[in-house]
Amino acid sequence: MIRLLVVDDHPIVRAGLVAVLAEEPGLEIVGEAADGDEAVRIAAETHPDVVLMDLRMPGVDGVAATARLAAGEAGTPAPRVLILTTYETDEQILAAVEAGAGGYLLKAAPRAEIVAAIRSVAAGQSALSPQVAVRLVERMRRPAAEPVLTPRELDVLRRVAQGRSNRQIGVDLGIGEATVKTHLQKAFDKLDAPDRTRAVTRAMELGLLP
Repeated sequence: MIRLLVVDDHPIVRAGLVAVLAEEPGLEIVGEAADGDEAVRIAAETHPDVVLMDLRMPGVDGVAATARLAAGEAGTPAPRVLILTTYETDEQILAAVEAGAGGYLLKAAPRAEIVAAIRSVAAGQSALSPQVAVRLVERMRRPAAEPVLTPRELDVLRRVAQGRSNRQIGVDLGIGEATVKTHLQKAFDKLDAPDRTRAVTRAMELGLLP
């Protein structure tokens, strides 16, 4: 029996996933959560084998929650995480994989594919949708001359572009303000940018940010 925690900030989507997956033999729904912080807390209480994790949620997002679970905040062994989202940008995929996700699927995936991915991830294997696999391969083939920012640096820059302050970014990502400044400085150095505005502009020019 695979113990499953379903995490999604949309109640109807979450309820639909729970209803569908509860009918599958060998799967047991042990909890639901509406954001990343709640996911970590409930995982610590219910000890799921797999966490089916949405990516974009208010407060602590799916990437940050995945990193916290992988770090053992919900106990050890850490539950395996399968991202199920509508988003598939290179940065989001890499951020999730770097954080420790064992799989990445799109919500448009058929029910059978989602169930198969849950079973694969529970068994310690990886599960990527075909679209995501293609994006990862394309990312790996990019010219080495392009500045390589880590998923976290891109995540910080993305929020800078949204007008968020360092303190707000720290709250969004569940990290300290000093850590935000460190990520920004590294991004400045890689992009040869003197300030926040130029760093965001340069990242957009290079196609690193939309």
